[in-house]
Parts: sequence; structure tokens; C-alpha cells
Amino acid sequence: TRTDYEGLGLSARYGITGEGDGSDFSADLIWGIRNDRGGVMIAATYQKTSAVNMATRAPCSLAEVTPGSLSCVNSASTIGGRAVLPNGQQINFNQTPGGDGDFFEPYSAAKHNFNSAPFLNAVSPVQRVSTAFFADYDLTDNIEAFGEFLYTFRKSNQIATPGTLRNLSIAASNPTNPTGQDIVLIQRRLAEPGPRQFFQETDTWQGTFGLRGKLSNDWAWEVAGAFGRNTAIDGSTNIANLERVRNSIDPSKCSVTVGAAIPCADYLGAGDLTPEVLDYILFTSRDRGGNELATVTADLNGSLFNLPAGPVSFATGVVYRKEKGWRDPDPLTVLGIANTNQQDPISGSTTAKEAYLELSVPILAGKPFFEALTLDGAVRYSDYNLFGSDWNYKASLDWMISDSFRLRGTYGTGFRIPNVPELYGGVSEGNLTTTDPCSRYSTSGNATLIANCQASGVPANYVQLGTTILTTVGGNENLKPESSTTWTVGTVISPKGLVPGLSLTADWFDIKIKDAIRAIPGSTKLSICYASQNLSHPFCDDFTRSPLTGEVTFLSAQPINTGREEMNGLDLGLVYAGGIGSVNISLDVNLTYLNKYVVLPFPGGDPIDFDGFIGGGNGGYPKWRGYGVLTAEKDGVSATWSTQWIGKATDFNAAPGEIGYSTPNVFYHNLQVAFEIDEKTRFQVGVDNVFDRKAPYIQSFTDANTDTMTYDLLGRRFYVGFRTAF
Repeated sequence: TRTDYEGLGLSARYGITGEGDGSDFSADLIWGIRNDRGGVMIAATYQKTSAVNMATRAPCSLAEVTPGSLSCVNSASTIGGRAVLPNGQQINFNQTPGGDGDFFEPYSAAKHNFNSAPFLNAVSPVQRVSTAFFADYDLTDNIEAFGEFLYTFRKSNQIATPGTLRNLSIAASNPTNPTGQDIVLIQRRLAEPGPRQFFQETDTWQGTFGLRGKLSNDWAWEVAGAFGRNTAIDGSTNIANLERVRNSIDPSKCSVTVGAAIPCADYLGAGDLTPEVLDYILFTSRDRGGNELATVTADLNGSLFNLPAGPVSFATGVVYRKEKGWRDPDPLTVLGIANTNQQDPISGSTTAKEAYLELSVPILAGKPFFEALTLDGAVRYSDYNLFGSDWNYKASLDWMISDSFRLRGTYGTGFRIPNVPELYGGVSEGNLTTTDPCSRYSTSGNATLIANCQASGVPANYVQLGTTILTTVGGNENLKPESSTTWTVGTVISPKGLVPGLSLTADWFDIKIKDAIRAIPGSTKLSICYASQNLSHPFCDDFTRSPLTGEVTFLSAQPINTGREEMNGLDLGLVYAGGIGSVNISLDVNLTYLNKYVVLPFPGGDPIDFDGFIGGGNGGYPKWRGYGVLTAEKDGVSATWSTQWIGKATDFNAAPGEIGYSTPNVFYHNLQVAFEIDEKTRFQVGVDNVFDRKAPYIQSFTDANTDTMTYDLLGRRFYVGFRTAF
């Protein structure tokens, strides 16, 4: 980060989508002053992003219910309430607010399911304010004091579908029950109060102070201490108090009298919950949490001695680091009576003491076929209070055969302990998009799947009624460290005699991680479980099914230590800087080929192939990706065209022949034109996703019908901006 700015600088940017929504505004201010002994710099940033409703981009959740066509499937948590009779028949109550409160009929997914798209955002609104302060001062000719202070405040919120009540037993004698039979209300969407609003407010700050200086010759040293703290309040509106929900259907406790302390509630039919009932059963949850990080570092570097090829460079240092985290859930969540997963307060800390040593040895220089040959080595010792100690190493060789040709290679080991959020992040729950392999299993032709689904008590005619499953995510105190080995080998070709300004690179990478810390998505866990013999896989212990309907009612997706992960592939690069006449041209192209990416969830189990696949909550790993930028500039006017390439991929959860089984090559093109008014002022206009390329349909992602972490859901976007200085 540049800390020696002088003067006053301003910049701003405003953007909006081609649909007229999703506005994004940011502004930056920077000021600095310096003299011959030191200086001060202050910077501030403001950013505001507006919401984009999901229904404007994905009107409903799509699935291939009928072969060859997509139709809306939506959620099986209905606004009228879906219940099961003693004989196993599922019924649904009145779906029309103000309609016949005693009406019910056989449940139909096509007729009764709830469209969640209008209650979700494709982009959630965010406001962020950041400030930074930097200062340095020469105490003597060889000693400098420096410090910095960083602060960020973020306020964000996301709308979510109205909450769902599950598995309420309502007796035949209850006055609100029109069936005359004891029923279990499987799912009832609390649509009367509207959507839930999840909100977050975070304060993050960090302060650093240190001294650095020079010794004799080229030796330099630095000592510094830093402390940072992040605190957050997060929660949600319209959360049901389950104890009060039960009270409201207990005739011995509730009353229909106006102003009663416990009003009786009618959950059987849309729009039947009165304001008095909603005020009684709903509350706004507020969780609090945070983390702290304190570090002390000392570093020394310089040249040990000279060899014929050059000086031997040396660096060493020590680090002390302490990290602390905590989370205090809402009191009703702690008691287990909130309509969320029960959570206990959690806190913990880790400390680390580390020392490192690095050497750079020039072996040969200026010789035939050895323009330069340099060996670099590093070793780091780490001692953790919770996880013991470990040594890690790195060695690299850089062989410049000539000005036009270079070979390079690196080998290293790594060791990563679980961070505080992974260990002490608490546990939360959400309705995550998940595919149940037992849906329509009787027609699958897969003997193992059929046997396992039958053994789980899933009815032969079972069809997954919604697109999401209640899933727990968060921290896991049982995590242990992961270790890794990485090696790379590559070449750099600069044909200066043929094409001046051109550089080509190719690097093969190979990474292996043991005990990798990873959260296995629910769809993947279910798929692996039901592919195992006799439900023998450990993942089969991570979910439960309803004995009444066969639906998955709960699933755990907290992080675990996998057996191992392996990844290898090829990075290719091209950089060119030159000109055509008086026009300056630059080109930068980067391509990545992912040859292999496998995850072994448990030792002795079957590996999961990720390379070439996308979806299922696992992320997107197409075989090929690329990004290129071409810029032409003349007399202060420049035009930049950039292209992102996302290669073909196969959906984790789709079968051959189904819609969305494979995604095509996708290209996104962006254009920017900039005008340099003078040395200090620059204006720019641009269009992202110039051709309004739509995201491909992917079965695994039913909220947006695509992978929003990989593809662009918003479409064409326009922006303007400027930068100036005084």
C-alpha cells in the first residue's frame, strides 16, 4: 500500500445495470503531506451497493420435471400449511388469504408450492465506510518510526423467505383443525409478516506501530506490533419463538379473548394469523461475536558475503501471534426455543510462535548457458499452543539460460491450523439448495440407490418437494491442522530478437493437501451416502429423514478434515507491450488448465472428482479458464477490451441427457474508454458484459438457476468514473 502520497486526491465511480437496478457508488478521498523527516497520509472510502431482487433475474426455481422442459418447482413449505393425516396422506390448507379457513385438499406440489424468488436478492444492499491513517518519521538518520490505523464499518442486509414452522402436532379436538383427525403440520410458511430481514453490522479496526532501520552495508531491520479487533452484530427479524408457538395451539393455555396474554393461533390456512398472534410468537434475534488478532514481529535481512555470481542474501525473523474469537447467540437461541438451530456461546483462542530463515544464493552468472542460476531456500518453524509444532521448507531454482529463455522450479511444504472462525465460529442454520438422490429413486435403475432409499424408509413414489434442506454450517472445535506439499516447474520465453516486448510463460503446478479443512456440501454428502453399500459411509450419519414423508429434515455441513486433496494443472501466460505506429499496445493473457482435482473425504473411501465439474455446492472447476486484456493508447486516450473465458463443465447432480447436465463455454466481454485530461485528471466510461451474456442453467442451483459464484447473473452493466488530484 502506498503511504507516501502528497496532496489531495479524489475519485468516484457510479454504475448501474442495463435493467436500471443494482446501482453501485463508491468515492475515495486521499490526503498526504511530507517533509524531509517523514509524513502523514489519510484515506477514506465510501461504498454503497443497491439491491437486485432475484425475481428480476430468476423468476422461479426451475427443474426438469417433464423430460425435455423446465418448469417452476418452488418450495414445499406452503403458505397455507402442508400436513399429513394418520393414513399418510398429505393435505394442504387454504392458500388464499381471506378465503375459507376450513378448506383443505390433497397436497399438490404444482399447485401449492411457494415461489421464493421475490423474497430473495441476487445482489444484497451493502454500505461500507473505510478509513486509513499512515505516518512515518525519521528519529535518526538510520531509524524510522512508523504506524498505521485502519477502520472499516459495514452495514448490510439480505431479505429471506418467510420462516417455516415444522412438525407441529395439532389434535383433532383443536378448534382450528377442520379435518376431524390428529394431524402433523409438516411445514407452514409464516407469510403474514412478510420476509425475514437478515442484518449485519461490523466494526473492524487494526493498529500497527514499529521501528525500522539500517545497519552497516545493506543490512536492514524492523520490529513491529499490531492489534486488531472485529466485532459484529447479526440477526434476523420475524423469528418464531417455538415455545410460544406451542402455547398458541394449546387450548389449556391460549385464549381467543381480545387482548389475551397468550392468543390462540390458527396455523391452518393462509392469512389466518392475526397481528396479536404475530406479535406474540415473533421476535428479532441478535447474535454478537468477534475476533481479535495480536502480533509481534522482528525481521533482519542483508547480504552475508559475495560469491563470484553475486551477493548471498539472508533474511531471518520471529513472529508471535495470538488470535481470539467468540460468539454469543441470542438468548432464545441458546435456550433452544428459537425457530433456528440451538446454539451455545462459544469462545477460544490460539497462539503461535514462529521463526524463519531465508537464503538466496547466486550460483553462476554471466556464463555460456548460465546467464544466471540462483538457488533460494527457506525454512520456518511454528509452535502452536493447541496443535504442537511443525517445520516447513521451500526451495526454488531459477535458471536463466539466456536473455530469451528461463527455466524455474519450486518445491515447498505447508502447514495450516484451523483459524478461529473455523474452530469457534459457532453453528448456524439455513435452507440451502440441496439435491436428494432418493427423489424418484424407484425409476433410477440403480440397484444400490434403490436398496438404500428403501432401507431409509423413503416411499417408492417419493419426489423431493422443495429445492432446499435445513442445513447447519459454522465452526467445528474438532478440526485439526492440514498439511501440504507444492511443486511447480515452468519456463519463461522472451523472444526479444523476433518480437520485442513479448513474454510467454508456462508453469505446471501440483498441490497435495492432507487433512484438508473443507465443508462438504449437503448434495455431495447425500450422493456419497446413497452410493455406498448398505448406507455404510460416515456421511450417512450427517442427516435425518422424516419418518412420515421420507423427506430430509436436517443435514450437517460443518467443516471437517478430509482425507486428502490433490490438484494439478498448467498456467499459461502471454504479455506483450509495444506499439503500432504512434499507438501504444499492451496485451495480457492468462489461461489455466485444470488437469486434476480430487477430494478424498475419508481415508480408504472413494475420491470425488472435481475437475471439469460444477455445482452441488462444491464450487465451479471447469477444465479451462482464461482472462485477457487488450489496451490501445494514444495521446492520453485509451481503450481497453477484456474477455473472461469460463470453460465447459458438467453439473455434479445432473444425469446425462438432462437439461443443465453440461454447461457451454461462456465468454464475458468488457469495454472501457479513458481520457487523460491532464497529468492529474482522468475520466472513464465502461460497459461490463457488453453482449449481455446470460448465465447458463445449472440444475444444482435452484435459487438463481445458476452458479452465481462463477457466472454473471446481473447482465450488462454501465459505469462512469473519474480521478483527480490537487
